[in-house]
Amino acid sequence: MRFSSLAKQCISFAENCLLTIIHKSKCNLSMPLKTSDKKKVNDSLKGHFLLAMPSLDAGLFAKSITYLIEHGEEGAMGLIINRPLDLAISEVFDQLEIKSSASLNCIPIMAGGPVQMDQGFVLHRDKVSNWEACIEVSDEVLLTTSQDILFSIAEDQGPKETLIALGYAGWSPGQLEEELAKNSWLIMPADSDIIFSTPYDQRFSQAAAQIGVDMNLISSQIGHA
Repeated sequence: MRFSSLAKQCISFAENCLLTIIHKSKCNLSMPLKTSDKKKVNDSLKGHFLLAMPSLDAGLFAKSITYLIEHGEEGAMGLIINRPLDLAISEVFDQLEIKSSASLNCIPIMAGGPVQMDQGFVLHRDKVSNWEACIEVSDEVLLTTSQDILFSIAEDQGPKETLIALGYAGWSPGQLEEELAKNSWLIMPADSDIIFSTPYDQRFSQAAAQIGVDMNLISSQIGHA
């Protein structure tokens, strides 16, 4: 899936280093996608959550909550926000030979999706946007893909509320709409508190609870909040 302008705002997040334990190879944390230059569709779900319905019962998407970064005529992309990898940010810093605060050692890294899991993304909530590659996803959430934010986080000078992910979920034109028609997803407006203030293992259930849904009881025949 391709978009046409977002990548122009983004530079390599770790061009020459950053080995990951996942792949045991160099991790290219650069933005893989572009946004559309075309007029966005009126019913864009950008800035919404997708909650996986019971029919999605395998792999990363089972009981997943995905934050949509882009949705338009050329497709959609988002980040799964409740699937931690067996990789802590302290390990990333170690590979980059960056000294970091011990208080950061417990920060997990999310599996953002099954596509290009050597690509990295940082969601954050503060309005400071002096990073080299930073875009506003919503009034409350920004996305940065440049390496400068990683160094700032390591020095405890970065955004106070962040979510770091490797990989993304992508949909070709019309694919997400087809999945919605099949009741594969429950749609709701995103809540930044779910992203940044809720433990990852509670994000799915708490998001559903905000719209009065118990995902353990919900039927696969329902798809829209």
